[in-house]
Amino acid sequence: MKLQNFHSKRGRCSIREAGSFRQFFSAVHQSRRRHFVHGAGSMDYYASQSGLRKWNDSYKVIAACTALLLCLILNRLEVSAAVLISMGIVNVWANQVPFRDYVGFLKIPIAFLVLGSAAIACGVSAQPAGDYRISLHWCYLYLSKEGIRQAVELFFKAMGSVSAMYFLALSTSAGELAGVLRKAHVPKIIVELMNMIYRFIFILTKVQRNMKTAAVSRLGYVDFKTSCRSFGQTGGNLFLLSLRKADTYYDAMVSRGYEGEFLFWEEEKPVKFWQAGILAIYALGLLFLYFLVK
Repeated sequence: MKLQNFHSKRGRCSIREAGSFRQFFSAVHQSRRRHFVHGAGSMDYYASQSGLRKWNDSYKVIAACTALLLCLILNRLEVSAAVLISMGIVNVWANQVPFRDYVGFLKIPIAFLVLGSAAIACGVSAQPAGDYRISLHWCYLYLSKEGIRQAVELFFKAMGSVSAMYFLALSTSAGELAGVLRKAHVPKIIVELMNMIYRFIFILTKVQRNMKTAAVSRLGYVDFKTSCRSFGQTGGNLFLLSLRKADTYYDAMVSRGYEGEFLFWEEEKPVKFWQAGILAIYALGLLFLYFLVK
């Protein structure tokens, strides 16, 4: 009887251990998948694989800024929607970003804009007000047609601007953007700091991913309380490691001849006549749409 109970307990323990191992490997797989699909490195990956990578970098910056400024200055719902749709088509078709990944990039700004637009559309009043209202006994939560219109216009304007910036980020790498800023005579210290901070983000991301994997392997995220403790310990250790790695990488740069300026090889990419024509037609099309719906 004792031997039978021992085997039954051992079987239950092995089942629980197998379940915990399955949860562990599933969590590791999901974290790795989230990193490679929607992580910080995805932007640089798509910029290097973009169909527009051979186009002039200054031209792409001017094109993105043109779409952004027209979306903000014209301030019409139809123009903002046109910028959002056109930039989405360019990002999926020309930048060769899978539609599912592009939607994943838009999830975070959409979440913030939905909350911000809801705050604009809704109002609280002690007296009945607005076109639609809900009584909360001590006050009224109301909606007005003007507030809804402003919220919708704000949402599409912001999303159009975000999609224009995604066009730049998904077609131009950070090194190429630094070269454009250098040509625009932006102060050298700003360009150097931007480049170093951007590169150091990937170093910290890799360290944090390794530390989280180590914590998951030790059941550091088995429940909410343990997850909070592991998160705090990871954050503290990451701060100390970041200081240590900053000194190490600075010494490595100095040993390779760093004198306060990064020098990158830049490829000559002349702007072609038909490329300038595309940008002019696009800008004129947005202006025509503005005067058409005005």
